[in-house]
Amino acid sequence: MKFTKMHGCGNDYIYIDGAAERIAQEEKPELVRVLSDRHFGIGGDGVIFINPSAEADFEMEMYNADGSRAEMCGNGIRCVAKYVYDKGLTDKEEIDIVSAGVVKHIVLETAAGKAVRAKVNMGRPELRAEKIPVTALGETVIGEEIEAAQRTWKMTCVSMGNPHAVVFADDTAQLALESIGPCFERHARFPKRINTEFVRVIDRRNVEMRVWERGAGETLACGTGCCAAVVACVLGGLTDRAVTVHVRGGAIDIEWDEESGDVYMTGPAETVFEGEIALPAAADK
Repeated sequence: MKFTKMHGCGNDYIYIDGAAERIAQEEKPELVRVLSDRHFGIGGDGVIFINPSAEADFEMEMYNADGSRAEMCGNGIRCVAKYVYDKGLTDKEEIDIVSAGVVKHIVLETAAGKAVRAKVNMGRPELRAEKIPVTALGETVIGEEIEAAQRTWKMTCVSMGNPHAVVFADDTAQLALESIGPCFERHARFPKRINTEFVRVIDRRNVEMRVWERGAGETLACGTGCCAAVVACVLGGLTDRAVTVHVRGGAIDIEWDEESGDVYMTGPAETVFEGEIALPAAADK
């Protein structure tokens, strides 16, 4: 099976052309776990299949490293746009990509015939607790306390097509995410688990963030998490609406447009390498 390894700010996935590589749907979770293993497989935060679509230019079918399905990936969708443009599957520099039934519009920045960056309209953030979902006393969770990892945190919950809990910290570098992250991910308040962003505000236009992603653990970046973090910052009066989010793998520019209510994400997309791998017996049909 042919594959392409790509990343956005270090958030790396294995990309597979779903039209060329026919994998039975029921075999995909185990295949994803095998391919994502950094010791025995290719290695990545998950696998993304790029499929034909009747409702958009292409479909993004995303899986976390543990084989679970995910609704949206900001870094991933930028890489999908780069993939289809660089490989000549489209000549358009503005592309619509659907993931989990939701279409996103992407504008590419190109150089020497290759896509290098992409701006994605991520849509309006969802703040209603039942839609995120998170159990709550009120309709939203903004600056609300939660007990996790033997301490009390204040969190703001946002969905950017997938669920996020944003918590603020004075020092993100020293946080033991390997022990704290799982306490949030599988907390009883999150029926579909949660992605958790740990944010330190630098100034009105810059924040620092580390992220624990459900099904993947700590990753070097999370595009939807950057969007959620800025929304939480704006709601708390901590930053302006245009903010650069500094993650462990680089920087992503986020703008929450006041007029439209849409969140725009701009960041890099890079190809690492391409190759072929023998499929596990169950998937090789």
